[in-house]
Amino acid sequence: MHKKMLLTGLSAALLANTSAAVENTDSLILLNTDKTIEETKPKSLTKIEPSRNITDVFSTPVQKETDIFFTADEMQNDSENNLITASGNVEIIREDLTLKADKVIYDQTADHVLAVGNVVLLDATGNVLFADQIDLREHMKRADVNNIKVVLRDKTRLAARSFHKKSDDTKVLRYAVYTPCDNCRGEAPLWQIKAGKVMHNPVDQDVEYQNAFLELKGVPVLYTPYFSHPDPSVERRSGFLFPRFMSNNYLGAGIQPQYFWNISPHENIIFNPLITSDKGIIYSGIYSKYFSRGELKASGTFLRDDDEDKNRGSLFLYGRYEINDYWVADTDINYASDDNYLKDLSLPRKDDPWLTSRIRLQAFDNRNYASIEGYYYDMLSYNLQNNNTPYVLPLMSYENISAPDKYGTYFKNTFNTASVYHEEDNTSHRATMINSWTLPYTSPYGEKYRLVASLKSDLYYIGQYHNDEGGDYTGTTARVFPQVGLEWRLPFIKNTTNTSQILEPIIVAAFSPDQDNKPEKIPNDDSQDIEITDVNIFDLDRYAGYDRNDTGSRISYGLNWSFYGKQWGRSSVLLAQTYEFDRDDNLFNVDGQKDHFSDYVGRIYASPNEYFNMNYRFKLDKDDFSINYSELSSSVGTDILRLNVSYIYFPEADNYAGYDYIDTHRKEIFTILSSKITRNWSVDMFNRQDLVNNRAISNGGGIIYEDECSRFAFHVEKEYSDDPSDENELAFYFSFYLKTLGGIGTN
Repeated sequence: MHKKMLLTGLSAALLANTSAAVENTDSLILLNTDKTIEETKPKSLTKIEPSRNITDVFSTPVQKETDIFFTADEMQNDSENNLITASGNVEIIREDLTLKADKVIYDQTADHVLAVGNVVLLDATGNVLFADQIDLREHMKRADVNNIKVVLRDKTRLAARSFHKKSDDTKVLRYAVYTPCDNCRGEAPLWQIKAGKVMHNPVDQDVEYQNAFLELKGVPVLYTPYFSHPDPSVERRSGFLFPRFMSNNYLGAGIQPQYFWNISPHENIIFNPLITSDKGIIYSGIYSKYFSRGELKASGTFLRDDDEDKNRGSLFLYGRYEINDYWVADTDINYASDDNYLKDLSLPRKDDPWLTSRIRLQAFDNRNYASIEGYYYDMLSYNLQNNNTPYVLPLMSYENISAPDKYGTYFKNTFNTASVYHEEDNTSHRATMINSWTLPYTSPYGEKYRLVASLKSDLYYIGQYHNDEGGDYTGTTARVFPQVGLEWRLPFIKNTTNTSQILEPIIVAAFSPDQDNKPEKIPNDDSQDIEITDVNIFDLDRYAGYDRNDTGSRISYGLNWSFYGKQWGRSSVLLAQTYEFDRDDNLFNVDGQKDHFSDYVGRIYASPNEYFNMNYRFKLDKDDFSINYSELSSSVGTDILRLNVSYIYFPEADNYAGYDYIDTHRKEIFTILSSKITRNWSVDMFNRQDLVNNRAISNGGGIIYEDECSRFAFHVEKEYSDDPSDENELAFYFSFYLKTLGGIGTN
């Protein structure tokens, strides 16, 4: 009976008081202990995030009755004084908590529990508490702990000379020290916080600090006599966040204070005006709201530019709402008042060539899909500003795929309609219906067949269309386009103990009439990706949209080889070509092909190990094997020194008749050289070079320091724009972050 009373009292006291200092704290302090604690796996340095902090020591878990187990070298029961004493390697286990001490004394008359001598408390999450003694009184409502030290599961540490919990649940730490940094014996950690007194008020849910210092390598750099913040039980509360800093030629120097307004548990606003030396105040804010079936996020800025006597601004808005189990509505609005606004203020998407705004309603029901959409494009790139920008409203789609029958055949029916308007003159209203039938089949010998028959019907109303031949057209036109396709594959597989290889010949035949696409009447708004590549060479319809039909009959053939190894990674090679029976009006013409045979297209992928990978796509002239298109992306090296290379090449524009309206000749290389110099220091440099005009497009570099408790990054870059209004200035970025405390940085 006495043993059970002792254990019940101890476990309740420990769970109600002491574990609060263990379960929810992240701290790492100057601890020297001879106890051996099982190490927990540290977090990756590339993913340091704010998680726990000094305030977590004040959270108290919910209690429940559980079984208790204990061991001790000696047990004494003083029935006269109503004392129970366990001594010598005392270990008490309740649920996921383990208490170790040299001695535990339970005074049943005074309801007083005392654990003394090398007290260690461990929980299931890996948190460990060390103390000289733990003193529990007044039905376990009061607790006193001397020389408390806590090592949390993420290796942060907290220490205090004393921890006191009053009967009203107020908790006080005196002479507390907190840091998430590692430290060697006798050396100060990189940074730590010291406070003469830390008090938790459970009624107001506040944590108050008195005489607090922030120290860097033992040197005080910041002092405050008092500050407070919400305790860990407060998930959201209005208050100030860390400010941001910035500087550029347009705005001058600037600071961006941030205030978080907690409107409700599901709604908040961040006011973050940017105060600058040259342009005054840029008004800025972020709004977020979460619904049971959706969310809404909006961010915007506004600037009154007195120098240019105009208003400037931006808006980014995203919303999504699930109307019911079938219908979903979403919108993505992106707006900038002028082409250079995002760059001038270093805002998100400042490097995008254009902004796309979309509103959409979608429906999903088994094998049915439907959507109604609208699109608007805002051209930002200097090279695209003269384009006749379109907007689309509405774009409607419906698609149904039938259930396969006993032979595996299925029907697919697609209906699509679009109205496209241009800022200058022509409009296009289109309705398209595609009905197809598919029969897949695998022979007893492993051959894979797929037979497809389709019928596409188009109806257009065109207004004020100026075609490439200089003519004008306004009126109605229609097309009917039948097509039959047959695909054949025969994979040969070879397996060994350590490798697997697949050699797969592929043949695709497409049969359709050699009809006219009517380019003099139908503008090409959605099928301008006109190139035969390794991606689309085996597709029955190689155009991206509906405005152009892939007319004529053809046969595409190729060979695909794949290698999979346990020690040598994965590699693959694809080589393919197309034979076109007729070239009067099809993709062969606009892709610049010379006769019935296409150029060779292919892809080489190799990733033998973690130190090298390569993906190379190419197009070779069928006559002299000269390169007509080349794209390479590769990475080689280790963390000590790693090189990433991207290269792209397009030939002269006259090789591609479909690209006559722009200059397509392009030869560009992008290189990134990075090095992890030490465990904590790394550097990187990059350069993007235009090899046609022999000039840099952008370049820069940076240096990063990162350890278990802090991160500092400094980057500089410069862009060389074609836009004469751009000043091509140097841009500097820095950020400084202290784990669990926060950080500052530039936009």
